[in-house]
Amino acid sequence: MLDTVQIEKLESLAKTIRVDILKMLNNASSGHTGGSLSTVEIILSLYFHKMRHNPKDPKWLDRDRFVLSKGHGAPALYTVLARSGYFDLSELRNLRKLGSILQGHPDMKVTPGIDISTGSLGQGLSMANGMALALKLDKRPSRVYVLMGDGENQEGQIWEAAMAAAHYKLDNVCGIIDHNGLQIDGPVNEIMKIEPIADKWSCFGWEVFRVNGHDFREIIAALDKAETVKNKPSLIVARTIKGKGVSFFEGKVEYHGIPPTDEELAKALVELGIT
Repeated sequence: MLDTVQIEKLESLAKTIRVDILKMLNNASSGHTGGSLSTVEIILSLYFHKMRHNPKDPKWLDRDRFVLSKGHGAPALYTVLARSGYFDLSELRNLRKLGSILQGHPDMKVTPGIDISTGSLGQGLSMANGMALALKLDKRPSRVYVLMGDGENQEGQIWEAAMAAAHYKLDNVCGIIDHNGLQIDGPVNEIMKIEPIADKWSCFGWEVFRVNGHDFREIIAALDKAETVKNKPSLIVARTIKGKGVSFFEGKVEYHGIPPTDEELAKALVELGIT
């Protein structure tokens, strides 16, 4: 478990990551604000605490793998990768530009540190299962982490993959749900109810943990516990706030898929302590 100083450093970095995300999206005039801001603490906890990875050797065979199944949240992953050293921070200015290494959704062929191309919702867990099976066959110690949206849990393929992971006892798979309660068309439980989501995953044979998805201590404690689970996959249900960190984005479904305007960016940066 991290000490207070380490947690404070992560909290400060989370604010920096949010500034990066907002600037990227504003500069691109395109992209997903709400669901990028809601995942910051989750992705930071993985790359700056839990995962074994090497920015100098992105294809290191014994690395842990990360699958951003909710691929539209790519800005959060890109800035964490940049801050980890996978590529220069200046690349963030090229989000969604023609020929850029940072496309609207993760592309493993052009972006250092991306383990799998994603974007079609519902497919990430299946891909994570394939990686995990291969790692077991190769007798490698690596783990696979897959971040899913809560609206994405309306997809049938998610549940087929959930059954498969339990059937094959993939204890090297750890799923995380960004449970912010909103999807592009409105509240998740009004579009198609997913609750009781934790109980459903438990019934499918997964070890389930519930956390505040913006509390580093809770996230890291759950990730540490998940690593000790044997003979079954683990899932962390992370309760988050869409648009977290900027008051006028928080909990607003309309900011699912639009970037901040110049005026909104200026106001947001003030809230985040940038003048």
